[in-house]
Order: sequence, then structure tokens, then C-alpha cells
Amino acid sequence: MDCGDESRRAAEALVNSSHSIAFTGAGVSTESGIPDFRGPNGLWRRFDPRMASVEYFLDDPRGFWAFYSARFKFMLSAKPNAAHFALAELERMGLIKAVITQNVDGLHSAAGSVKVIEIHGSSRTVRCSRCGARASFEDALRLYEETSEPPRCSCGGIYRPDVVLFGEPVVRLGEALDEARRSDLVLVVGSSLTVHPAAEIPLLVKERGGSLLIINMEPTEYDDLADVVIHCPAGKALESVLRKSKEIIESRRRPGEH
Repeated sequence: MDCGDESRRAAEALVNSSHSIAFTGAGVSTESGIPDFRGPNGLWRRFDPRMASVEYFLDDPRGFWAFYSARFKFMLSAKPNAAHFALAELERMGLIKAVITQNVDGLHSAAGSVKVIEIHGSSRTVRCSRCGARASFEDALRLYEETSEPPRCSCGGIYRPDVVLFGEPVVRLGEALDEARRSDLVLVVGSSLTVHPAAEIPLLVKERGGSLLIINMEPTEYDDLADVVIHCPAGKALESVLRKSKEIIESRRRPGEH
């Protein structure tokens, strides 16, 4: 499908909405070189998902850090892509009020998005598994690389990435659900909508009578519920939506045009 086929409909819906939010998943960051989880080349096709569980951290902190240190170290050098910048611009234009993301890479904020709700936490920080004290991931990584041992807090507890692991509750879920209840449109970008309870956030908007727009490379099980579906790379699709949104707004400013 040409990304332009549905991008104007998505743009019109955004311009006509009163409170729109974006909900993003791993697919929004693949163009920054960060692999997704469940796509054809996804992380869980190469690694056991158990490696992202709290049980694995507790059972084998050394193996856990060997896996996460390489993955999160790469995230530190990753840069925002066209999709992140387009969402930030849509927020500056007032067409998106907040970005709710499943991602932990921090790229939405790096691109300039202001209201970002990271429901799965952030890879930029770590916290002590004993006392809860936080530190930067870079500092923890330095300790790990110097000793080849899981980095420890001054209290003796092992640091862990400040992200939600399998088996743990989603952070900031209540805040995200409150945002969804205020919204009349949700733009889903790069999410398979298979991870719960995160997937309940965009579905809540639809269930309350709002519009559901989906941009994702692969079909999702909720495509049939969506008002607009675009199966395209996130950056290409969002740049098209952004461009057409600007065209619509400009046309409405001209006398005699609607």
C-alpha cells in the first residue's frame, strides 16, 4: 500500500479531533536501528523472552546483565528518526496532546516531544533492587564493564534497568488510562497491540467512541476496528500525515476554502 492512500484520512481525523494522543511501540524505533520484539526479525525470534523477566534477573543477574548491557548500551547511541520528529512536530502544532509509549529508549523526548508517558520505564536509568536508589545507566554500565560483574549500589544491592520486566506491573498505567479517557482519537504507531495491559490504552479510546488510527508494518488483530490503517514504515507514514495535516490547516485559513 502507498502510505499516501490513507494518510490524508488520518490527517483529517487529527485536525478535526479535540484531544488526540499517540500510542507507540517498538516499530517506531526500528528506523533508529533498535530491533522490535515480535516482527520478522524481532528480538524474541533470536532470544528467549524469559531473559526479560524479573525471575531471570533474580536467578541469574550475571546472565541478565550480559544480555541487557549490550542492548541498552546500543540504545544510548541511538538517534531519533523521522517518526519521532514527526510526532514531536504534531505535538507542537497542538494536534497531539501526549505520547504514551511502550518503548524505553527515550527517543521521543530526544526528538522534542514534551508530554511523554513511558509506561514501561526508561533504559536511561537503573535502580537498586534492594534500596530503590536510582543512578544513570551509563554509570552502572561503567561499573559492569570494569568488573564484568553485575553493578552494585553502595548499599550492596544489585542495580537493575529501570524498566518493566515480564512479571511486573506496568508503571504509569493509571496516568496513561486517564489520558486515554480524555481523548477522542488515538494514533497507534509501531505497536502490534498484543501486549496487555498496555494494549488496553488505545482500545479504551475506541470503546468510548473515539477514533483509532493504526500505523504498523504488520497487520494487527485490531485492524478491523480501526478507522484508518496504514501498513507502512512509521517514518514514511508519519511524515505524510504531518505534511497533509499542515496542508489541511493552511487550506482552512484561506478565505472561501474549506
